[in-house]
Amino acid sequence: MFSSIISAVISGVSCIPVKVEADVSNGLPLFSMVGYLSSRVKEAQERVRTALKNTGFSFPARRITVNLSPADIRKEGTGFDLPIAAALLCAFGSLEAEQVRDVCMVGELSLNGEVKGVQGILPIVDTAAKAGCRLCIIPRENLKETEFLDNIPILGVGSLRELLECAGRPDWGAVKNPPKKWEYQEEKPEEDLSDIFGQEAAKRAAVIAAAGFHNLLLIGSRGAGKTMIASRIPGIFPGLSREEGMEVSGIYSAAGLLSSTKPVLKKRPFRAPHHTISPTALAGGGRIPRPGEITLAHKGVLFLDELPEFSRMALEVLRQPLEAHKICISRLNGTYEFPSHFLLVAAMNPCPCGYYPDRNRCSCTEGEVARYLGRISSPLLDRFDLCTEVKDVPSQQLWRRERGKTSLEIRREVQRVHEIQKARYGEEKICFNGSLGGRETEKYCQMDREGERLLKKAYEKMNLSVRGYHKILKTARTIADLDKEELIREPHISEAVFYRTLDDKYRK
Repeated sequence: MFSSIISAVISGVSCIPVKVEADVSNGLPLFSMVGYLSSRVKEAQERVRTALKNTGFSFPARRITVNLSPADIRKEGTGFDLPIAAALLCAFGSLEAEQVRDVCMVGELSLNGEVKGVQGILPIVDTAAKAGCRLCIIPRENLKETEFLDNIPILGVGSLRELLECAGRPDWGAVKNPPKKWEYQEEKPEEDLSDIFGQEAAKRAAVIAAAGFHNLLLIGSRGAGKTMIASRIPGIFPGLSREEGMEVSGIYSAAGLLSSTKPVLKKRPFRAPHHTISPTALAGGGRIPRPGEITLAHKGVLFLDELPEFSRMALEVLRQPLEAHKICISRLNGTYEFPSHFLLVAAMNPCPCGYYPDRNRCSCTEGEVARYLGRISSPLLDRFDLCTEVKDVPSQQLWRRERGKTSLEIRREVQRVHEIQKARYGEEKICFNGSLGGRETEKYCQMDREGERLLKKAYEKMNLSVRGYHKILKTARTIADLDKEELIREPHISEAVFYRTLDDKYRK
């Protein structure tokens, strides 16, 4: 007897539907599984056999063949255990074919028949809904991850016995999740921007970066507070919208990084890899491509501390995703596309000792300084919208201990600017000023005469590239939004130009 069950396989951070077919026929006793399977999927043969036996079912002494189609896509993971067992039960006659028609299943089986959780539930359920399935059956352990999905009925089961009990009910007794309101509880961040004394220019740059999603480079002497400022940027970001949260949660679900305490991400991710990270770990990949730090920072912040200490190959990996907001990884069995729209924040010392250009304290030779700064290519530096210097805090500011705006106050200001951009770009496929392309920049970044005159002068005097010209214009657009101005004026252009001149100071 032949039977078929719908399941799915994770491919990168997306999902591909898979049909699990089972056939039981006369012949020499045999249990065979085919369909381009990894070793973990092949092991399902013994797990399923033992789980069915311990649940009270006996394997007939017949020829059993299980096929996972399409056969040209490699099957990975342990989530095929449950659909294989259900397909066999249907072929044995314990389940009716009509009961499992257009039903998607996924889950790992233990030897006693319990259904255990698996990775990638969010993209699997979303794929099942898009494929037209009428029901999705998943492990009860993963049920909390799906509380915000309301596009398909979802049933959580804890064992094979429970699966059979639910099969006797109309439509398995599953109902759609009621639409749940996406709520982000505004809370005071543990690390507050007001804890940093002085450094007003650097804190202003951080606010502009968060408001418009502009890449930021912090450069200055060691111990001046570069890392402190960068680590507080997530605290001034508003929470993720429902659409953004489900997209980011889907990536973390596919990577197996969601926890039972936080099954859905509502805060923007903050990733801070060590400078010894390999290009593959940063960009993603491997024999079976998985998301790297770039993708895990999607819709959030990627912080690279001690930027020149990263390998040249790792840094150059950043160039394409910073412009295209995606990264493509090619392997023999296909091409994988990972989203990578992130805010890049980097910090660096100006020389190996960290005191250049203060020659009273810097002991580095000109050659050492040049080699150190030369580790970062000009094309990569050109992709930073903002570059600001973080100097040592004067003693009077340190002892005065005057606090500025709190992260919570700044977050509300950033939220207002985000709402302005959302309304402005409602018809475009962009959300932030930092994501504007050339055509959109000319359309939405309108200047007054004085601002246009200043920008033309800066373009000629600074020998800017076209990319640099557009980045100044996009940064000025965010500064104008912070000032509640519809038209970009000369002070906005002046401030944006200032944040493009600092890197030349150290590279001369």
